[in-house]
Amino acid sequence: MSPAGGPEVVGAARASSRCRRGRRIGGSLLAGVLSALLLCRVLDLLFPLPLPAPDGGSTVVLARDGTPLRAFADARGVWSYPATVDQVSPLYRQALLNYEDRWFYRHPGINPLALLRGLAGLLRDGHIHSGGSTLTMQVARIISPIPHSVGGKLVQIFRALQLEVHLDKTQILQLYLDHAPFGGPIEGVEAASWAYLGKPASQLSHAEAALLAVLPQSPSRFRPDRHPERARQARDKVLQRMQAQGVWTAAQVRDARLEPVVARSLHTPIHAALLAQRLHAAQPRQRRIVTTLDADLQQAVEERVGEVVARLPPRTSAAVLVIDNASLQARVYVGSAAFGDARRLGDVDMVRAPRSPGSTLKPFLYGLALDDGLITSQSLLVDAPQDFGGYRPGNFDESFHGPVSVAEALQRSLNVPAVQVLDQLGANRFVARLANGGLDLQWPAGASPNLSVILGGASARLEQLVGAYSALNHEGIAGLPRYTLQQPLRQGRLLSPGAAWIIRDILGHNPAQVEGAPLADTIDSRSDIAWKTGTSYGYRDAWAIGVSDAWTFGVWIGRPDGSPSPGQYGAATALPLMFDITRMLPPGRGTSHDARPASVRSVDICWPLGGAAAATPAALCRRRRTAWVLDDALPPTFAEHDAGAWIGGRLRLRLDANGRRLSATCHGRGEHEAVIARWPTLLAPWLSLAEALPPLAPGCPADSLQAASPIRIAGLDDQAVLRRAPNSQTPLAVTLQALGAEGDVQWLLDGRLQGQTRNETSIRIALPEVGKHQITALGQGGSFARIEVAVQSMN
Repeated sequence: MSPAGGPEVVGAARASSRCRRGRRIGGSLLAGVLSALLLCRVLDLLFPLPLPAPDGGSTVVLARDGTPLRAFADARGVWSYPATVDQVSPLYRQALLNYEDRWFYRHPGINPLALLRGLAGLLRDGHIHSGGSTLTMQVARIISPIPHSVGGKLVQIFRALQLEVHLDKTQILQLYLDHAPFGGPIEGVEAASWAYLGKPASQLSHAEAALLAVLPQSPSRFRPDRHPERARQARDKVLQRMQAQGVWTAAQVRDARLEPVVARSLHTPIHAALLAQRLHAAQPRQRRIVTTLDADLQQAVEERVGEVVARLPPRTSAAVLVIDNASLQARVYVGSAAFGDARRLGDVDMVRAPRSPGSTLKPFLYGLALDDGLITSQSLLVDAPQDFGGYRPGNFDESFHGPVSVAEALQRSLNVPAVQVLDQLGANRFVARLANGGLDLQWPAGASPNLSVILGGASARLEQLVGAYSALNHEGIAGLPRYTLQQPLRQGRLLSPGAAWIIRDILGHNPAQVEGAPLADTIDSRSDIAWKTGTSYGYRDAWAIGVSDAWTFGVWIGRPDGSPSPGQYGAATALPLMFDITRMLPPGRGTSHDARPASVRSVDICWPLGGAAAATPAALCRRRRTAWVLDDALPPTFAEHDAGAWIGGRLRLRLDANGRRLSATCHGRGEHEAVIARWPTLLAPWLSLAEALPPLAPGCPADSLQAASPIRIAGLDDQAVLRRAPNSQTPLAVTLQALGAEGDVQWLLDGRLQGQTRNETSIRIALPEVGKHQITALGQGGSFARIEVAVQSMN
């Protein structure tokens, strides 16, 4: 008989006991898991991931094709160029993952087998042979300093698990690509690729991908610029692994082994440095700033600027700006000739520094006068000494040319005719119209718009001047240059399409005695380059600004501290550099200048009256000119600003039989009436006898047409012949007086101003050159006297 309960009861009891133990064990395991999870959560809250700030770190400024122009280190002095996973070469990603962590996309942040191998090595040999680190664990070490110890390894494991919980695999890989150490101050594969190889990480070869994959293992030992042989051995180890795993073919690896390890000296790029600094200051938290610049063109222009400035006087700098007419995007921005050169103030950005623009505003003056119906392209202007309410401008070369057209005045950059036109247009109106086109002038303290503005009496910036000149190829619409794609397009009407076309046509035929300049008066010259130079007072600023169908470009040369550079002026210094730059520019696409607006037509006009030749009697058309006329406006020649010296353009006179003028109470044989075209009084010294006002008949009293205070030159006879003293090196000089003069007298030698006297005060004039010379004394009210002399040598 079996014991009470029998075997069945005993078995049931035992099973029940095992079940209770299992429940206790399961409960303990569950409690343990929950406790572990709770602990992990607490640790995660207590020790959050120290992820890099997305808008922190270094900044890189890039050209439009992604080429780095300048990098700005972070607070640690580290350089890192952000690049997304997709922007890095697939070859690099293959080399990195297959060499460092084949199971990256499968493990939870740690590889238990690799960790056991590392632990076994520690127990066996007393030190770690293989840390068993996954790529995630390497990222954990990168973002948080962790000591190389057993405790440090546990912290690294914890951080790796944190990464896997909070980020996906692509984000973890991105952290590695951006922050892996590559030697020196370089972090991230994109920065390393540019620093060592001079190319983006998207263009790596098999060999280069292998090299950069292994470099972070020991950045100091494997740096290719310092230890190329060690770097080659490490690279080849990666290549061997890639072949063994079947990732790359034997042929690919064989070719990659043949590629030498050639690295540039570690350096960061420094192109368009001042623009990069400007953009970085405007967006200090932006890590990647893409400009509109052309990297190759920028570098070529910087090199050329450096070559040119090296031949110029000490402390000279330069600035260049080139923009695409179609988009107003800048392709070249050179803010200084030598960035960082303290002697040349290389940290001063002369693209946006306010400077005197010299004569560079003259095209807009004549364009606005065309729009106001004041002139045509061939209107008669007076290039002679004039007084505009106490303002007495002179020309750059101190010479005068008498009667000139608008086109000639603009091409020669004559000052007096420009002031004459501005006097008619109005300085305030001129300045306001410029501001509407984005050219906002700056004035000295307490100053306001006046006639000096057209000769550089205010300040302008190169970037605004270039933007304004773009109107010549934009149907009169000017705009501010753009340096990034995000920068909005800012434009304003400066000239009408017709005025812009005429001004560009005038400047397109601008003759220049400069190598590389387009030839004037050729079939292609009009559609090539239209340009203008400028020089500020005292040779402080030399300018050259031009426009082609596709591009607008500007050059400034001078000293940033504003000190003079005698002998350095626009045509001699800035213009040759501008033409050098135009030869570097690609053809591009733009609006052809050949498309003449319907508002512009060609009309023959007559001097001195200014009307259409077809409507002017032949006797009154003293000189015929073919002009561009805007909106059929045919304005008469300007009245002289001194109203008392101007009596209409057409004069009805009484003449005697010899063609001499008869005054009101005077009569003569063969008396008759005639209508003549009267030239502006100040042009009298430059007119032929046939063009001059008929002289008064002998015995006739003076009339209102008689020049005030007739003068005569004393001290030297007309047609005199002078000889230098034997063996004398002193230039020949003569002392002269203007007898009968009342008021100021301007003295010219061969058309060049020599000085000014008052009343009959004497003046001493040097005659340094052998040959014939013309001396002219210009009095007030149109009076003048002229003599011709000849200087001979003793040989």
